[in-house]
Amino acid sequence: MPATPIPTIETERLVMRGHRLEDFEEGFAMWSDPTVVRFISGKPSTREEMWSRLLRYVGHWELLGYGFWVVREKATGRLVGEVGLGDFRREMQPALPKAPEAGWVLAPGFQGKGYATEAVRAALAWADARLSPERVVCIISPENAASIRVAEKSGFRQFGQGVYLGHPSLMFERLAPVKAGA
Repeated sequence: MPATPIPTIETERLVMRGHRLEDFEEGFAMWSDPTVVRFISGKPSTREEMWSRLLRYVGHWELLGYGFWVVREKATGRLVGEVGLGDFRREMQPALPKAPEAGWVLAPGFQGKGYATEAVRAALAWADARLSPERVVCIISPENAASIRVAEKSGFRQFGQGVYLGHPSLMFERLAPVKAGA
C-alpha cells in the first residue's frame, strides 16, 4: 500500500496529521526531555536522532501506507505528542509477531488527561477501516503503568514478555474486532 496520502484525523479534542518540517523543533523538545523518554529508551534524543525519526515517520507512510501522526490539541494547536503504527523490525527476544506496532508518546503537560487513549483509539479505528490488520502489537516497559493503562483501555492484552535493547518489555496485542455479520 505504498504512497498513501497521510490522512488527517480529528477527535473531540485532537487533530492528528502527518509530520512536517516545522514540527521538528517541538518534536525535538519532546524527545529530548528525560521524563518523556525514561520508559522508552532512557536516553534523550539528539537533534540527529530526531531528524532520523522524522524521516522514518514520513518513510513509513510512503513505503507501507501507514505510520505515525503528529497529535495537536484542537483548542490551542499545541503539540500533544505522536501516535501511530510502525514496522520497526525490532531485534528483540522473543521476536514480535509480524503485525503493525502501535506506539504513542506525549509531551509533558499533556499526560494524564486521556489524550493518549483518545489518539490511540482514533489511530486504531483508522487502521481497522483501512488496513484490517489481524492484530496490532505494542511493547511497553513493565514500569510504565500509564502506558499499560492506555493499552488496556484501547483493547490490548498482554501476551508475552521479551527483552529489547537489554531491557525487559511486556508484549501486548489487540486482535481485529469482530465485524458485524461475521
